[in-house]
Amino acid sequence: MSAAGPPLSYEAASARVEEIIKRLDSGEASLGETLELVKEGKTLIEYCAGELESVSGALEELRLDELVARLERESEGA
Repeated sequence: MSAAGPPLSYEAASARVEEIIKRLDSGEASLGETLELVKEGKTLIEYCAGELESVSGALEELRLDELVARLERESEGA
């Protein structure tokens, strides 16, 4: 991740995390690079978790809206 901030999309952040994992798994990163990659990975994972939480909240809200609409339809039909 650049110093400019988090990536513009969940997909970009997720792809970068995969790159970081591959680099760390290769065993070729120096100690300093490993530290930087771990820091970047942590930030990206926190960003992704926040994005997923936002989507989850929006989905929950949609489900509640659908439930209210269904209950209203059922009460009108009764």
